[in-house]
Amino acid sequence: MVRKLRQFNFHDCVKERLLRTIPPSKEKAEGSMRAAEKWLEEARKDLGGEAFNSSLISSYLAMFHSARAILFFDGFREKGHYCIARYLGEKYAKKELLETKWIELLDYYRDMRHNDQYSTSFFATEKEAKKALKSAQGFVETMRKLLERLSLQ
Repeated sequence: MVRKLRQFNFHDCVKERLLRTIPPSKEKAEGSMRAAEKWLEEARKDLGGEAFNSSLISSYLAMFHSARAILFFDGFREKGHYCIARYLGEKYAKKELLETKWIELLDYYRDMRHNDQYSTSFFATEKEAKKALKSAQGFVETMRKLLERLSLQ
């Protein structure tokens, strides 16, 4: 199942209010990073229990929350998962503060999560769940390092 999304860019996301400004919040950023860690633990447990679809979703949610931490820190709130990646691309990848591979991974697993939740024929394999968990661990660590770097500025 392939989803057709209107291809928004960062400016479209802002214009459509899918990205909204809020007061910057180190506290919300830290809370979102704690949520990311909890989702990583959930993904590990799901994988161990052979709940591969649940593990894949939990891995994506770890990525989502760690990326969202960056937005909270910067003073943004998302109203669409798609726009989180557009934000990271505009604000960090364009300035070479974040490798584009992380944005591509976030988009890839967002689509996988969508298929997992809404398709009647998608079932994650153990291999896919393991790969998702490994990707999520790397992603969360990358967002943690970016957040630390931003905190020092």
